[in-house]
Amino acid sequence: MKLSGQAAVPFSTDPALGRLIRQHFPAADIAAGCFTAQSGLSGGSVRIALPDVTLLARRADVTPLMPGVCRRREYRILRKLAASGVAPQAIGRNPHWLLLGWQAGQVLHPDALNDWLEPLAATVARLHQQPPCGYRLTLLPLLQCYWQRSQPARRTLTWLRALRRLARQGEPRPLRLAPLHMDIHSGNLINAGGRLRLIDWEYASDGDVALELAAIISGNGLDIGQQQRLITAYAGQQQLLPDALSQQIHRWLPWLTLLASCWYELRWQQSGETNFLALAEQGWRQVKHNVA
Repeated sequence: MKLSGQAAVPFSTDPALGRLIRQHFPAADIAAGCFTAQSGLSGGSVRIALPDVTLLARRADVTPLMPGVCRRREYRILRKLAASGVAPQAIGRNPHWLLLGWQAGQVLHPDALNDWLEPLAATVARLHQQPPCGYRLTLLPLLQCYWQRSQPARRTLTWLRALRRLARQGEPRPLRLAPLHMDIHSGNLINAGGRLRLIDWEYASDGDVALELAAIISGNGLDIGQQQRLITAYAGQQQLLPDALSQQIHRWLPWLTLLASCWYELRWQQSGETNFLALAEQGWRQVKHNVA
């Protein structure tokens, strides 16, 4: 597997990864391990099956990282969430790699998400019941970063108008602050013996709980009935009024529509993969509708 901007070095012979593994597992026989590149949108992750333990290593120096991604923050948040029961074990890190415990279980199939909405609400509520981790998420600087890193020829008037409108409005006042995962979809949900676990925490930060639910709704294309089930189940877990929660979620949706469009746009510009372009164009049509 070749990483953008780097020579193709076999994971098993990467000296920085080897040092990190030996630091935490001095007796590990790395030569006997099986190193398997993992698919994913960010790239640079590898499953390491050693004789006595299975690990996940996430590359920290992949270039260019997407705005908002920071392995140091990811590591520290996972350490703070160690007792929550929803996150993988954070073992160690160095400037090049983040080392995690492997989360056993089955990745949730997209078609199965409907059957897991109530357990998902309970899992998200358990995450949101943890104390904030000290890394506050603010969307406006993130959106501005996407604008600045995009190709000038792709910066449309619709994009600029949407960005300026949100800047004038300001972010909704948080309903309740908590640690957020901010990338919850079926591919990041693991069925571990009938309980859900969350993986891929690279966008995790502290923020409004309603923002997380809005991201789940928009990112998974939940229909009205599914939205109501998720909101009702979550509100019951968190002792919130469903109507107030629903109103706050809808305040965040324009922010997430623009954020997703920016994300797909930049991923297309970085990778040249046409599926990202198609998703970006779909998002820009929704953004245009929002600002019309």
